[in-house]
Amino acid sequence: MISQKSYSKQFIALFFVLILLMLLNVSLGSVSIPFTEIIDILLGGNSTKPSWDIIVIHFRFPKAITAILVGSGLAISGLLMQTLFRNPLAGPFVLGISSGASLGVALLILGSSIFGGILATIAFSNWGIAIASSTGAALVLFAVIITANKVRNTMSILIIGLMFGTVTSAIISVLTFFSNADKIQKFIFWGFGNLGNLSWNEVMIFFIIYLIGMINLVQVIKPLNTFLLGENYSKSLGIHIKRSRMIILLITSLLTGVITAFAGPIAFIGLAVPHITKLLFKTSNHKILLPAVAILGAIILLVCDLIAQLPTSEFTLPLNAVTSLFGAPIVIWLLIRKKKIYV
Repeated sequence: MISQKSYSKQFIALFFVLILLMLLNVSLGSVSIPFTEIIDILLGGNSTKPSWDIIVIHFRFPKAITAILVGSGLAISGLLMQTLFRNPLAGPFVLGISSGASLGVALLILGSSIFGGILATIAFSNWGIAIASSTGAALVLFAVIITANKVRNTMSILIIGLMFGTVTSAIISVLTFFSNADKIQKFIFWGFGNLGNLSWNEVMIFFIIYLIGMINLVQVIKPLNTFLLGENYSKSLGIHIKRSRMIILLITSLLTGVITAFAGPIAFIGLAVPHITKLLFKTSNHKILLPAVAILGAIILLVCDLIAQLPTSEFTLPLNAVTSLFGAPIVIWLLIRKKKIYV
């Protein structure tokens, strides 16, 4: 049932935690910088050491912004997929978009050891990897759109998306078999997920694409609420099922594609965060859930990034390992618990 109660206090608390974690994320790293110096730098002042300005403005702050965009984007995508397919275990990667992005990167990195030439040069460029990932994601998106126009059953799209993922994984396995150790290692490192490789130009492009997805999200709030009660109920309220479904698929594909392109395949955030949000807010109203999952997704990924940084250490854990260790127990708990799950 759609709740009409006010959630102002919860949103204010979450927003406060988000700002606090962002500042904490910027303040921690292999180089120790006093918190007061960081605040001065972020407010436009100069620190006592010029190198601190460079570290904060050009490395740590872009990484914190990237974590917020990635966490919120994955959480929103996961909620959209769980509502569209009415499946609590659906996630942002079920359409095969992430697999397509991974195939694009695999063709670039692993293919460079097979075909050589210009691929070998491009494979070590951030822009090269982002373009390859985006191209792979776009091709799968195109296939998903064609599929969505051909089939009437929403569940068929889910199954076909999983099949796309299976096919791309098989091709990646073949490329891995014929590749050399250095390229395999580079591809594996990309698969770990990384928030810290983006320049401000890349963050700006990321944000523009993210913003396009957020603007279109407003159109599907009402359809998402009606989808909870089935497509027949949606039709009775005058909802254009095919159009709404297509917008939802495009938004999810856009967000998942750009996130995978710039940060790699980040696991479990999109699957676990919508459930945590529903348990905290106890509502199925997407007017509340969409901003709530966005903020909570950003918070949780900032926390995971803080853990991955290993404070006071120069080493960084793979981000995917941290998010999986966080997400897997939650999914297991959701499967074995007997209480009501808001879907």
